[in-house]
Parts: sequence; structure tokens; C-alpha cells
Amino acid sequence: MAMLLNVAIVLLTIVAMEFFAWWVHRHVMHGIGWGWHASHHAPRQGLFEKNDLYALVSAGIAIALIWVGMQGHAVPLWVGVGMTAYGVLYFIAHDGLVHQRWPLRITPRRGYFKRLYQAHRLHHAVSSRDGAVSFGFLWAPPPQRLREELQRLRAQREGAGSREPASSPSPTAPR
Repeated sequence: MAMLLNVAIVLLTIVAMEFFAWWVHRHVMHGIGWGWHASHHAPRQGLFEKNDLYALVSAGIAIALIWVGMQGHAVPLWVGVGMTAYGVLYFIAHDGLVHQRWPLRITPRRGYFKRLYQAHRLHHAVSSRDGAVSFGFLWAPPPQRLREELQRLRAQREGAGSREPASSPSPTAPR
């Protein structure tokens, strides 16, 4: 029974991390934390970017929770394991599949991974902190809905006199 509870904690943590990551991406990374995240919306110079500091902070929290768990507190241990599992999934889907920061180059042609890939490419159609769409990392709305939202946001900015260049988003072009 305890093992089932631990698995449930890990799985719930993975799901909760996607909601938390969406909120952080939308309100922190594209808000007060833009100083770190801006590097992710610009051409990468070298192996690492300032935005990678967010992964280090998350890893530090997961490590701390696992350490507390190893001191005899089961829930923080399994929450830390769930955060770590989410980090691995994030690394595979976001850093590997979408941004191709590893040697294996795969461009998904259909299904969930294509939708995820397109959604994140649409997110990167905007290089400023405002006006972006799709802030999730493992869940993505349908690309057509995101294109419509992106056009609506651009029309609003143009109506407000923004000087953001109005380029056509290319959800399949790698960064």
C-alpha cells in the first residue's frame, strides 16, 4: 500500500509541476524573471544560456526535498522524485525534441509530439516578453488555436502602436 501511495505522489507531482511550470513560465519568466529567460528567445551562443539557471533552481529544490525525505520524511522524498522525473521529461521534450540541444535530431511529423513541437515554436514566434502564447512544457493547446491567439495579440499590439515586428510564425522551423 505504501508503494502505491509513493507512486501516486510521484505522478501527482509530475502533473502539478506542469501547472506550476506553466504559471512560472507565464508570470515569472515572461515577467520579473525576463532577465534570465530572454536568452531563451534569442539565438543561443554556446552550449548554455542564462535561462538554464531556472533548471538549476528547480533541481536544487528537488535535491533539497529528496534530502529531507532521506531524513525519514516520505512525502518530501517522493515529491522530489516527482520533480526530478518532470525535469527529465522536460529535458527530453523541451531541450531535446523542441530545441534540439542534443545530438539526436528528430522533427515529429504527427501526433502529440508534433503538437507539442508546433506549440512551442509558436511560443518562440515572439522574441519579447509580451505577446507570447503557449506556456506549457509537456501539454500544448492545438496549434490552430495558438495561431489565432497569436494573431489576436499582434493585432492588439499594432492597435496600441507597438513596434514589435509582425512576422509570420513558423511552428516547424527550428531555432
